[in-house]
Amino acid sequence: MSTFTLALQLGAFFVTRIYNVDMKKPGNRNKAREKAPVKKNYNNIKEYKVTKECELLEFLLETFKNQSRNSVKSLLSSHRVSIDGAPVSQFNFKLYPEDTIIISNSPIKKKTRSKLPIIYEDDDIIVINKPSGLLSVASDNEKSSTAYRMLSDYVQQKDKHNRVFVVHRLDEDTSGVFMIAKNVKIQQALQEKWNDIVKKRGYYAIVEGVMEKNSDTIKTYLKKNSQNLMYSSKKPGDGQLAITHYKVMKTNGTYSLLDVNIDTGRKNQIRVHLGERGHHIIGDDKYGEPANPIKRLGLHAYELDFIHPFTGKLMKFTAPTPKEFGALFDNK
Repeated sequence: MSTFTLALQLGAFFVTRIYNVDMKKPGNRNKAREKAPVKKNYNNIKEYKVTKECELLEFLLETFKNQSRNSVKSLLSSHRVSIDGAPVSQFNFKLYPEDTIIISNSPIKKKTRSKLPIIYEDDDIIVINKPSGLLSVASDNEKSSTAYRMLSDYVQQKDKHNRVFVVHRLDEDTSGVFMIAKNVKIQQALQEKWNDIVKKRGYYAIVEGVMEKNSDTIKTYLKKNSQNLMYSSKKPGDGQLAITHYKVMKTNGTYSLLDVNIDTGRKNQIRVHLGERGHHIIGDDKYGEPANPIKRLGLHAYELDFIHPFTGKLMKFTAPTPKEFGALFDNK
């Protein structure tokens, strides 16, 4: 057995903790054990970055030069290969620069996708209403439970050679309009002209307290600290320029609902800008300790408008406001 094969077989891919149930309590006598949520262990996977356009088998053979062709092909036939968390087994699957190939130590099963929250779809793009709690793309701690993986499974149900491409991102706990490309040509055109063609990026944000101004523009330069958190600098050029506009829509004295529009899409931009004003978005325990009355982050991407780079047509997509956003103010 080769060192490579042995390494892939080591370690458990999933770790499940079991909790005992108090059998003395009423209603628990028929329960033996209750399983906690599955915790995924990614310590035994390998990741490889694609640097040029090529086919999957070609890339694997080049990456694992010391392995036999059959040994490398067995990775695909045993379903242990994914692209950014989306499983793929076709030898001739097309790869592009910046793709991340992930080799797992256990099979990755494709999932049948139905009843997806699709807002719009054509030959170039898919737009969904991304739920809060779902990552846009794979992270260090999560590879498979992502919008990218979900939509990859969806398009491959129609043709196993189909795939999707990342255009932009939403934070994991932010819900709302999320767009992904269905071919590399439209992905590159959108990304290259993004700041010029995007005409509106609208968000609803619920913050603590009452804003000092009914509307305002926040302009700072965002930087990342050693804990991977963003913070503002007012010194020109000291970080990435970030511009946020907000307008108060409702307030009940305890919380305020804001209509937020951004000129720049920096990491955690809205959360940082409003938090630094002393009004953290509810549920945002990453940048503060605000209340969490709706049991999720109070941030929703309600609209994305852009000029299609090929047709010149204005594309406008909206996602309905989460019911819990309105309920928080209706009950006050």
